[in-house]
Amino acid sequence: MNREDISKKLKAFLCKFFGKKNVEILGDDDDFFDLGFVNSLFAMQLITFIETEFDVAIDVVELNMDNFNTLNKIVNIIESKMK
Repeated sequence: MNREDISKKLKAFLCKFFGKKNVEILGDDDDFFDLGFVNSLFAMQLITFIETEFDVAIDVVELNMDNFNTLNKIVNIIESKMK
């Protein structure tokens, strides 16, 4: 799975929470938390989605929300786990 495929799946997931219009205008480096789109419950749902959808395990030391606050950061984590 390439970076574009990962990004598409993530955007489809984000649409469920942020709405399609918001995801369409969201930049790859825009901070979801700073923009007020997410809360701690969403953060746990995001981690669960990532682990299930991409068959990867997120380590406890990686559970810093700074690692999951932008689309690019999430894609980078997933790519690093899939290698």
